[in-house]
Amino acid sequence: MAGLAESGSNPDVDLLYDINGLAKDAPGWFDRVMEFVGEYGLLLAIVLLVVWCWWTVRRRGDEDAASSVAALVWAPLAAGIAVLVNVPIRGFVERPRPFLDHQGLEVLVSGKTDYSFVSDHATIVMAMAVGLFVAHRKFGLVALVLAVFGGFIRVYMGVHYPTDVVGGFALGTAVALLLSPVAMALLTPVVRAVERSARVGWLVRGRGRGASDGEGAVIPGARREQASERDLAA
Repeated sequence: MAGLAESGSNPDVDLLYDINGLAKDAPGWFDRVMEFVGEYGLLLAIVLLVVWCWWTVRRRGDEDAASSVAALVWAPLAAGIAVLVNVPIRGFVERPRPFLDHQGLEVLVSGKTDYSFVSDHATIVMAMAVGLFVAHRKFGLVALVLAVFGGFIRVYMGVHYPTDVVGGFALGTAVALLLSPVAMALLTPVVRAVERSARVGWLVRGRGRGASDGEGAVIPGARREQASERDLAA
């Protein structure tokens, strides 16, 4: 893989210079903003989306709240597993950072000494975005857009080749989707047990939500009484 980056004539390197060249033409303050967004901002934004989605799901209190919350728990777990899977991949490929092999790049973050392929940042944000998409389509679509933008910024910053980012997207997506059935089978019973708890059940479903005898009924058993009256009238 490292050999792919040795010539400036290949599309991967050409695209690297094209995207990173935008950083050279941008004002310094804009590059500082992009540096923060690329290192911390987008990951934080996706984490906040997961928290927002959890708050929305628990307030709504649907019958499938437990499975939805279980899917949300899987999102960060998938990111963590994907990073662990990436450790041997990096060690096997041993692709240097682009600024070590190519001159004239505008590197916005210094001190990057580890290998370049696969991008940890791209892997994490895509795994979380796909996990969120499994839990909630609308929130997941927003997260996917942010993840793709985050991959673009990693190339803009001069710390990754485009194929590093694409590889991270593929790895994060594969882990989040392929392991999702197993994860849901393990996590859903745990979340349902939490839901039944008097102390921490609010983590899964808001208080007073999803009553078994008629959702939204103010008086318990109101629907049963109405059904009895209809039977007598018949």
